[in-house]
This record gives sequence, C-alpha cells and structure tokens, in this order.
Amino acid sequence: MFDPDRVLPHARIPELPNPYFGKVRDCYDLPPTAEYPDGRRILISSDRISAFDRILAAIPYKGQVLTQTARYWFDHTVDICPNHVLGYPDPNVVIGRRVTILPVEIVVRGYLAGTTSTSVLTQYRAGHRRLYGHTLPDGMRDNQVLPQPIITPTSKAFDGGHDEPLTPDEILAQGLLTPAQWDEVSAYAFALFARGQQMAAERGLILADTKYEFGTDAQGRILIADEIHTPDSSRYWRADGYAAAFETGTRPPSFDKDVIRAWVAARCDPYTDPIPEIPADIIAQTAHVYIEAYEAITGQTFHGDHAGPTPLDRIRANLSPWFT
Repeated sequence: MFDPDRVLPHARIPELPNPYFGKVRDCYDLPPTAEYPDGRRILISSDRISAFDRILAAIPYKGQVLTQTARYWFDHTVDICPNHVLGYPDPNVVIGRRVTILPVEIVVRGYLAGTTSTSVLTQYRAGHRRLYGHTLPDGMRDNQVLPQPIITPTSKAFDGGHDEPLTPDEILAQGLLTPAQWDEVSAYAFALFARGQQMAAERGLILADTKYEFGTDAQGRILIADEIHTPDSSRYWRADGYAAAFETGTRPPSFDKDVIRAWVAARCDPYTDPIPEIPADIIAQTAHVYIEAYEAITGQTFHGDHAGPTPLDRIRANLSPWFT
C-alpha cells in the first residue's frame, strides 16, 4: 500500500548521542564498548532527496528503499570488498562500524552521461576532452558507452561545500590518498562496478555509473561505507529502452533521481536560483520510481513498513536500546 503521507523528512532523535546530520542521512556515533573499541555509527536514511548539492524535497519510502537496496548489494559484494555493516535494526537504519571517510569520492562511469556540473557529459558538451586524467575521443554522443569504464574522482565536501573534480595525480600530489590507498580503492571500485553491471544486466538493467565512498577503520583497513548501487548513488537505465533512446538522442528510461533533477533543472539554475515548489504528482511519481527501482534491481517485492504512527515513531522505538 502506498501512503503519500508516510514520509521521514528527518530523524532528529535527541536521546541518541553525538549527532551528525548529512544531506540525506542523520547519523549518531555510539560510544566505544569492549566489543567495539572504535565505536559504532547509527545511520538513518531519511526521505530527503539531494541533488545539485541541495535538498530538493522529501519522497515517501525513499529512505527505506535506499537502505534495503544497499543491503542487497552489501550482501552480494562482501566477497569483493569488506563493508561497514553490523546490523539493520529498522528498515531505514544501518548500524555500522565507525570509519574515517576518505576525502575522495570515487565515481565510476561506463557511459557519457549525467546532468551535474561534474558529470562527463556536461564537461564533454562544453568542449573538454581531457577529463579527470582521461582523454575521450571526439564525436561521442549523449549517453554513449565509453571505450572502457573510468574513475572520475571528486573532492569530498564535508561541510556543505561543492565537490570538485580531481585527477589521480592531483589526489596523490595533495596527499588526499597514499599511492597504496589509491591503488586499492581503484581496484575495489572497478571490481564492484563490474559486479554491479553484471547483476544489473541479468535483470534487464544497465548500470551506467555509480559513486562509492570508502573509509578506513582504526587499523587502516579500507571498507566501503554509506551506500552502494542505490538509485541515489547510481544511474540505472532499462536495457530494452536504451537503443531507441540513444538513436533519437533522448534520455534512456531510468531508475534514478534524474526524474526530479531534470524537472528542477528545466525550470531554474539549480545551483544558484531558489528551487521552485515541486508538485505533489512529481513527488509521487518519484516515490514510485524508487519503489520500482528496488523491485527491478533486487527482484524482490517492496513492502513499505507502516509500523507506528509515523516512520520516526517506528525508528525511535527500534533504536530505544541505544538511547542515552
């Protein structure tokens, strides 16, 4: 059952310690214990939708979709790369190991696509051919497959700033990562993307691009954190609609937040102008896209959790053992 009022705009819970509020997730750091001397982090996926480095709206069920999609992929990639997950006490919540997020966001792209200022398509249209340390050939068309997948890293803006494009040489020269760390995260990223593309293809989807966030634990081990291959962090297209869209130069049918992002971008400069009020039908359409994406990606039926008067009440009840 779809309930448009079933929305989690935030997860501010004063009984939980050491809060950190991101664009989409509201997080709390638990104190160290004998079992977890480095501590643990509670990550709650709200229904906020972020694009252009801004919050655009709150989408019903989005947080549950993200958490459960990431859970599916964490379970299916743990043989490739260790992750931060310790448990799932609520459909919107992950308990994870505390990690120090590396200051470089790793984006892997298989196609010439995107709408943001840092996307390869935006820069390619502007006439640039040398991008993120890679040289792309002339004559490529929108949404064309790249000669091979590439990593397009950006700086990680932790305090509301804008992510900035980086090259591998710049990453090393600025000391953002050591050579060994860059080699390791690059290898992880390409392997994860290959697994994602393979499994997506088996379900009739194209994983066009995705971003990964890696962190280190107290022992220096690199883990993948945050989320993986979700509709927020990835661009999925329907494989059976790609060829026709490519031939006509239109956007392939997608399972990502390009739906709402494209609506906003068509009506203002989303980086500088006020965001216009997004109509209820666009909000509902976006919610259904997220739910459809979960089912297409995982092959599982989505069941919205309606326990408690509101999603926040349910989350508070499930997290009460961790209240201070």
